[in-house]
Amino acid sequence: MRIVGLCAIAAASAACLLFTACQSAAPATQTQAAPLVQPGAPGQPSQTIDAARAVDLSKVRFTSADVEFMQGMIGHHAQAVDMVELLKTRAGRPEMRALGQRIELSQVDEITMMQEWLTGHGQAAPEQHAHHGEHVMMPGMLMPDQMARLASAHGAEFDRLFLEGMIAHHHGAITMVDELMKKPGAAQESAIYSFVSDVVADQSAEIERMSAMLREFTR
Repeated sequence: MRIVGLCAIAAASAACLLFTACQSAAPATQTQAAPLVQPGAPGQPSQTIDAARAVDLSKVRFTSADVEFMQGMIGHHAQAVDMVELLKTRAGRPEMRALGQRIELSQVDEITMMQEWLTGHGQAAPEQHAHHGEHVMMPGMLMPDQMARLASAHGAEFDRLFLEGMIAHHHGAITMVDELMKKPGAAQESAIYSFVSDVVADQSAEIERMSAMLREFTR
């Protein structure tokens, strides 16, 4: 009987140890969470962050650099719209008019979005043509003499000057995004980040399209 009793005690102890081990192992599998990924800047890789960093990012607000970027980009876009306005009566090829329509639609929509963003954040929102009275030129913008030359051209010459000017103009917009991304804390708010990502993607695609057109027209 004593042997039987000892065996029973041993079996109970083993069962208890097994149950305890299972209990301590279970939470480890339950607490495993999916990794938190923070998107990188346009053209840059994403990175994995911890929960504390994620909470910190959730409190991100816009910066003065964001405001200056949006205000400046309104004037930058407005000049592109002015260039398209010239295209309507001076272009030599029908495909130029189709290009101009795409550019105008996207730039006007984005100007409206930027003005609404600025107003919604309690900031001054320049009018579309406010850049006409400014002397500070942003990257890629045509100088007054270049705009005058474009306005005086017609047909094939206009097409070439427009494509060359708009390619440089789009490169300038991408440069402005690059400069913004170098500033601490800038472009972290979701609306800003989404916008600058679209600018880089859309204008890079249009640069490729216009470069192909320019090569075709100058053969």
